[in-house]
Amino acid sequence: MKKLQIRIPLLLSEVPDEKDQCVQELISLLQEQKGLEKVHVSEAAENGVPQLCFHYDPELISIDRVRSIARQTGASITEKTGHKLIGVEGIRHPRHARSIEHNLLSLNGIIEASVSASGMVRAEFDTKQVDEAEIVKALRKEGLSITDTALKAGKYLSGIKETEKPEKKHTHDKEPGHKEKGEEHGHAHGGLLGKNTELIFSIICGILLAIGFGLSFVDAVPSWVSLALYIGAYFFGGFYTAKEAIQTVAKGGFEIDFLMLVAAIGAAILGEWAEGALLLFLFSMGHALEHYAMNKARKSIAALADLAPKTALRKKNGKTEEVGIETLEIGDIIVVRPNSKISADGVVVNGESSVNQAPITGESVPVDKMPVDDPEKDYSNEKDISDKNRVFSGTINGNNTLEVKVIKVASDSTLSRLVKLVNEAQTQKSPTQRFTDKFEKYFVPAVLGLVVLLLGAFLVIDESFSDSFYRAMSVLVAASPCALAISTPSAVLSGVARAAKSGVLIKGGRPLEDLGVLTALAFDKTGTLTEGKPKLTQVVPLNNTSENELLKMTIAVENLSDHPLAKAVVRDGKKRLEGNSIPEATDLEAVLGKGIKASLGKEKVYIGNLELYEALDDKKPSEKIAEKVKALEAEGNTTMLVRRNDEYVGIIALMDTPRAEAKSTLEQLKKLGIKRMVMLTGDNQKVADAVAKEIGLTDAWGSLLPEEKVDAIKKLKEKESKVAMVGDGVNDAPAMVHSTVGIAMGAAGSDVALETADIALMGDKLETLPFAIGLSRKAKGIIKQNLWISLGVVAILIPSTILGLASIGIAVLIHEGSTLVVVFNALRLLAYKK
Repeated sequence: MKKLQIRIPLLLSEVPDEKDQCVQELISLLQEQKGLEKVHVSEAAENGVPQLCFHYDPELISIDRVRSIARQTGASITEKTGHKLIGVEGIRHPRHARSIEHNLLSLNGIIEASVSASGMVRAEFDTKQVDEAEIVKALRKEGLSITDTALKAGKYLSGIKETEKPEKKHTHDKEPGHKEKGEEHGHAHGGLLGKNTELIFSIICGILLAIGFGLSFVDAVPSWVSLALYIGAYFFGGFYTAKEAIQTVAKGGFEIDFLMLVAAIGAAILGEWAEGALLLFLFSMGHALEHYAMNKARKSIAALADLAPKTALRKKNGKTEEVGIETLEIGDIIVVRPNSKISADGVVVNGESSVNQAPITGESVPVDKMPVDDPEKDYSNEKDISDKNRVFSGTINGNNTLEVKVIKVASDSTLSRLVKLVNEAQTQKSPTQRFTDKFEKYFVPAVLGLVVLLLGAFLVIDESFSDSFYRAMSVLVAASPCALAISTPSAVLSGVARAAKSGVLIKGGRPLEDLGVLTALAFDKTGTLTEGKPKLTQVVPLNNTSENELLKMTIAVENLSDHPLAKAVVRDGKKRLEGNSIPEATDLEAVLGKGIKASLGKEKVYIGNLELYEALDDKKPSEKIAEKVKALEAEGNTTMLVRRNDEYVGIIALMDTPRAEAKSTLEQLKKLGIKRMVMLTGDNQKVADAVAKEIGLTDAWGSLLPEEKVDAIKKLKEKESKVAMVGDGVNDAPAMVHSTVGIAMGAAGSDVALETADIALMGDKLETLPFAIGLSRKAKGIIKQNLWISLGVVAILIPSTILGLASIGIAVLIHEGSTLVVVFNALRLLAYKK
């Protein structure tokens, strides 16, 4: 597998040198990522700037992803290395895509390139040696037209049409995205009759062939009439075949189009005009239908970009005006009318309504929305916004008017990022696709060697050169791996498109295939299997302390903490006290990582678990108190033992309740063949066991620190080779990296989750997981079927044509038929049901 090494200047604000903790944090975070094998600061500085050197696998991680992770630590990597995703038209088939990829990689300064037959080009390059304009120029030389050079959905979301031209500039240098006159019609299969020209030419070819063949049996009609019709069929059937063959040969390539053309010309030389015309008709018709089928899958992905409206109603100084969404800024207030699409990511500041989030998260039931508590607050950097307050661009408002405060510009919205990531996913090759690429690399030369031998067969056996030539051409047609080349990309494209439609982002062929062969799932507990909102369940006063006194004391101390459990104690405790005043505590500090301590007046208050008091001093809790704590924990509670000075005054118990859908979801996963379902949690083992028993997990591993979760994943992989980690994509990122597939839930509300996971469930819905695994299984099955079909046909046709059992006409009929079968078989994924 190809590995790349690159050095990038590292700029860290207010950092004295590369030994600073921030740099070490960045390196640590990068090394946790799947695909990055080694990250270090190079000794060779450039212009006094430290060089960050990393070794990575381009199939698993892109430079763009590295840059995004770097930003999370407050670092910025200079633009020495560029990452570009470019939309193009004119890629004819996967073999053509590979040819373009090869030519791009030969450009000076290109580090990595990947080209998808769906029209996506991903390039990573050294900006000092090559720039975007040169890459675009190279793509145009390949005969491609550029549809988008900034695939962050910015063009789609701003409403610019592909055929619109930018303003003319007083310069001879073209803008990277600029189209030359007539270029919008310059894609490979356009022409006088529009995008369907190839299909129409193919139909005309078929009609001329049929008439000519029919008239050949009418004695009254001169033979030259049929010949003239066959020549006409050659022109219409061979027009695009000849065009592609000439373009490929001119660039030093050697493709199936050239072989088909040679075979058709050979048939004409031998006087077999009807057979040659049939070959060209079937080949051109097969190509036209193949392009139609692949376009259907492409359009399913392109439809994502059409979800967002092009304009918004901005409210300013009491007045509303319609503006393009690209002009919206963070902090703007937009008005969303009933039953209309929401124009930007934001928070509701006025009005209540139900919003259909299906376009983004795949949720079938509308979600109720209400205003935030503080409309004046800046929520753009807030990471924990409640789903009841947050709205996404492209979702559909219900029956009431909403006022929304914009928290992301259009180019950075969740929808925009989703479009970009789905487009990039098309360029990521799956293991099966890499296998077929390698297979073809050796298979094609072997076939050409066989053809050369067959051309000389007349020297060894008693037959004419024309017979040997005919047999060799038949073998060329039979051995063409067209179906093999398109079998996997078509299935991956359809699978990614279908998943995106239901709120599941699958980042390429590898995770799509891997998800289908999982045997074990590891789950984070909090927020994944549970609601993530612990509730106060029991308050147990001790030593003549009243419940109110215990609660006031505990709330006063926990008020100083940002811990989720502390917030739950304060929230639910205040409800129990029904408005009673709470004293103020001071001097909060953590004690041994197992609890907290604060001053309440002249008294010291400690709150923590039993382990805190075992190590704190010799004033340990009595056996009776310890047993009461353990009993509560055995029921699944998280406990806090409260001590005032040297006296134990009470126990506070909380519980994070399991998600309502958790049990049924795990049952579905079991039916899908997932053998082991393990919960990884930092909670104590008794809490873990109680939750596991309630929802039906096979294993529960408790008391784990974040780094211990990574060890747990490694341990699980030793017993179950294919393991997925399911979490929120933030705290679970290290464990996700070491799993076969990292799956993040609730990714629509988390930029980090979108970036770090292999598969992102856009909605915070556990029940989406069986759908994603089921779709992957279906995709894996279809890929296998396609491989068997494509390889099986070649295995049967080659000996059949060598032995003379199949003519060129039969070979091309079966060859094109198998190509169409694998493409339409892949399209079945678009109709996959949950």
